[in-house]
Amino acid sequence: MELRQLRVFEAVVTHRTVTAAAVALGLAPSSVSEQLRTLELSLDVELFGRAPRGMTLTTAGERLLPWSRRLLDQAEQARREVVAGRARIRLGALDTIAATHVPAVLARLAERRPELDVALHTDTVRDGLLDRVAAGALEAALVLDTAGPLGDLGFALPPAPLDHLDLEPVPLALVAAPTHPLSAATALGRADLRGQRLLVDAPGCCFRLAGERLLGTALERVRTGGVTVTRACAEQGLGIALLPDFAVQDSLTSGALVRLPLDPPPLRLRLVWRTGRATTPGLPEALHPTAA
Repeated sequence: MELRQLRVFEAVVTHRTVTAAAVALGLAPSSVSEQLRTLELSLDVELFGRAPRGMTLTTAGERLLPWSRRLLDQAEQARREVVAGRARIRLGALDTIAATHVPAVLARLAERRPELDVALHTDTVRDGLLDRVAAGALEAALVLDTAGPLGDLGFALPPAPLDHLDLEPVPLALVAAPTHPLSAATALGRADLRGQRLLVDAPGCCFRLAGERLLGTALERVRTGGVTVTRACAEQGLGIALLPDFAVQDSLTSGALVRLPLDPPPLRLRLVWRTGRATTPGLPEALHPTAA
């Protein structure tokens, strides 16, 4: 396959006829037909069904389309990096930490590796970020995990090998409304929490997984929503919540929430990348907290 053949293929997909694709590409229709025919011969499949009302993708064409877009995108990225002289990094991050932790990471990277062009991609789903790192669609991603092996918090990993670097701790707080029956406790253990309502997000949420590790399964879990909704529900006395310190500091200061006397271990802000992939040499070293 050649890039020019893939460009013709995509133009025909978009415009549905050889003539319209030729106009869009500035080529003769015969040239478009020849490029398409050569591509089909090289793959030994038919990529389009030809009909009077236009051309539609065959099953083989449907399989080629995402690969074509990926290859053309990568070729364009390579062209931009060569022309601009700056390496481009596609860095993923969880929405949860995008405003609170990612800016400091980007500032550190800008100071230590100013020649790098960083494109930030945020997502609400950790698994999606890790899958994109494994597939090479992202050079690295920032996620939350425990201090143990990658995924020890309780989430699944893609089949590709991944490396990681812990950048900083992310403290957690077990909180409740001042009117909650546990708000006056001076010490708490798991037994004291039996039968209490724990406000949680979706099953894969980092803070929900941390709560399962810390508190076990004796609590009734009540699904609320993201961090903001869970905090608001806790302020209304609907249950207790395990949330990041950064999300509850204002509520603790104002008295809308109180910190319960059970100290959870912090999570870790973790940089994850594909093992052995040298797309951006030195990225982990540049972000290491103790790097000069």
